[in-house]
Amino acid sequence: MKLKITTIGNSAGIILPRELMARLRLEKGDELFALETPDGIRLTTYDPNLVQQMDVAEVVMRKRRTLLHKLAQ
Repeated sequence: MKLKITTIGNSAGIILPRELMARLRLEKGDELFALETPDGIRLTTYDPNLVQQMDVAEVVMRKRRTLLHKLAQ
């Protein structure tokens, strides 16, 4: 599905079609979380627990960068 970035006040945003909102069970005011994946960006419903887990994962990846690099080989 092709979406267009549009100006909303002083910001930019993407308008989600009503059909997509219904399919994703989203309502106005819901929050989304953007995850970077190897294939691009994945939007999911906002989950505070997931945010906390991602924050912890980023700290571990920064601290253990050398080890993770060796494991990836």
